[in-house]
Amino acid sequence: MDILWKENGQFSEKGTERGESLWIQDKYRFSDEKDEFRKQSRAPLTSNIEAEVAVIGAGLAGILTAYLLKENGIQAVVLECRETGSGMTKNTTAKITSQHGLIYKKLIMYKGETRAWEYATANEKAIEKYEDIINKLEIDCDFEILPNYIYTLDNELKLKQEAEAARKLGLPAVFTKETTLPFKVKAAVRFDHQAQFHPLKFMDAVAKDLTIYENTRVTQIHKSGLIVTDQGSVKAKKIVIATHYPFINVPGYYFLKLHQERYYLSALECNGDPGTHLDGMYLDADPDGYTFRKYKDFLIFGTGNHRAGKYQPLDAYAKIESAARKWYPNSKIIYTWSNQDCMTPDSIPYIGTYSARTPNIYVATGYNKWGMTGSMVSAMIISDAISGRDNSYSKVFNPRRMMLSGSRVFLKDTAIITISLLSEYLKIPHDKLGDIKKGQAGVIRHDGMRVGVYYGTDDKYYFVTTKCPHLGCKLEWNQNEMTWDCPCHGSRFDYKGNLINNPAMRDAFDSCNKKNSK
Repeated sequence: MDILWKENGQFSEKGTERGESLWIQDKYRFSDEKDEFRKQSRAPLTSNIEAEVAVIGAGLAGILTAYLLKENGIQAVVLECRETGSGMTKNTTAKITSQHGLIYKKLIMYKGETRAWEYATANEKAIEKYEDIINKLEIDCDFEILPNYIYTLDNELKLKQEAEAARKLGLPAVFTKETTLPFKVKAAVRFDHQAQFHPLKFMDAVAKDLTIYENTRVTQIHKSGLIVTDQGSVKAKKIVIATHYPFINVPGYYFLKLHQERYYLSALECNGDPGTHLDGMYLDADPDGYTFRKYKDFLIFGTGNHRAGKYQPLDAYAKIESAARKWYPNSKIIYTWSNQDCMTPDSIPYIGTYSARTPNIYVATGYNKWGMTGSMVSAMIISDAISGRDNSYSKVFNPRRMMLSGSRVFLKDTAIITISLLSEYLKIPHDKLGDIKKGQAGVIRHDGMRVGVYYGTDDKYYFVTTKCPHLGCKLEWNQNEMTWDCPCHGSRFDYKGNLINNPAMRDAFDSCNKKNSK
């Protein structure tokens, strides 16, 4: 039996992030009597079973795919290596919108009107589908219909052109100069009838009656559809890879077609600041700008977009705090957290069959920071494909599409990968262990190998290999999060070397034999 993919290495416990998001804090802050969405514990897979479809990954995309398949009368099981919703879904801004930055003029120019219409229609239908599910299941997830804005402080022409392109595709776009932000903007594009919600409350309700096996790590995937886990197996006719970043390198070669970017968020307790009375959701057209949305008495406020593993250095939380003091002087930052997403060269997700050689395997990835609509679009397209239904907007998301519009990004990604791989072997200056200050990290050379060292506030040194266990790129220190991050594909590890984010499938300390020492 041919093995398509096999895990190489062992995992330890998950590393820790800087802080837990507003969604996690809000979901569990009530007493058992008041909290309708308290944590559900699901058992791992401990036997050998069969299923029509196996979905790997219990994030929003995986859960929605299993839910829609069940609606179509198809049995699906979900395999999750940790807990449902424990990945990127818990850290999103949770904006449900078809307005994905300044994308529609670019889509029309490089993809043509038909493909641009498919993209716009799919994302508008995603909003409608959320509303339908929430009404059907009577889900209390703080769902609100609100406008979404993209604003600019300097380039009015670009926004006029974007509004015209969006209207041409039938989208609810309005060019305006009026906003409820605490500062004056040059212009904005408003999309009406968009939405926001609490993603974990929604997902808990949708997942309630699904077959989900948590703490179940996939260790092998066979071409025949056999999935081997650490305690049991699933024989499936179809497989859906919904693991944020696709972990099967060949075939598919997604490591050449994706990179990851990080962004940083906070939740402000508003305390009556007039600038917090927003009429909708907002995002700056400038990648270095800010995102805004309300949730109950909180304002979700963030900035600091950058490629994972690449820092300038950037102190994103200090930037957020400074802007909050300026615009919201009476407010207080209660929570801070971060997230990251997979980025495609042409800004369109990969949704469909994993590769030409694996027609029984599907993939959903590359949401370009728009994972709420992207997850629903993925679920609709993949569930239709497995159910044998036609889908009028799936072609634009084909993972094997031509990408003329993304050639510059693709070449840049290839150059970063090449440089990172080579730098592991170049003779470049390294830090001395005694020069690394407490609370900081550096790179030393030991026995001919590059070793990352973090000097902890507990007066201990923590050693990791700087060679990413995914494909061997050089890990970089992230002072914002106290993590080691890969600039090539976005794998992340805590300062002890424990894996936080894929595509790496093992920790970063098993090839480094040093022990933590004083």
